[in-house]
Amino acid sequence: MKLLKENTLALVIDIQERLFPVMNNKESLLNKCTKLLTGLNVHNLPVLVTQQYTKGLGATLPQLSDLLPGFSPIEKTSFSCYDEPDFISALEETDRKTVLICGIESHVCVLQTAVDLKDAGYTPVVVFDCVSSRNESDKMLALERFRHEGILVAGVESVLFELTKGAKEPGFKEISKIVK
Repeated sequence: MKLLKENTLALVIDIQERLFPVMNNKESLLNKCTKLLTGLNVHNLPVLVTQQYTKGLGATLPQLSDLLPGFSPIEKTSFSCYDEPDFISALEETDRKTVLICGIESHVCVLQTAVDLKDAGYTPVVVFDCVSSRNESDKMLALERFRHEGILVAGVESVLFELTKGAKEPGFKEISKIVK
């Protein structure tokens, strides 16, 4: 399955002020998510954002929300985004079936969302260098589960270049600068 701009959207799961500081390799996570969102802007892809219990965990990191025109997070209390009616409505409005997923935590909200999306007929693609957990071992167990469930896993650079398609395509130079 090849990523196509016209059929793809992104989902940022719970990268929030009070949850982010305890993530493993958080600096790398923020760097990679910034590259992903900046590249998705070049391709004009829709991006949905969730926040888990905002009152307790804070807002999405401003370094990310500032990259999203019309930023409007979807509040959730379920671990799986797909258990939230507002998320399902926003997802259906995009009329796209491939969902690039970044966020935290890999083994909880990201995993449950990816499994539910797959079960609902979507194609989730976990951007693996754009997800994290408190412990590296939990992230690696999530990777094993993604593979067991038949959920695609890719890296941010691979995703951005696949969406670009080639060196003569619009956005190639911008994407090249972003991934460096």
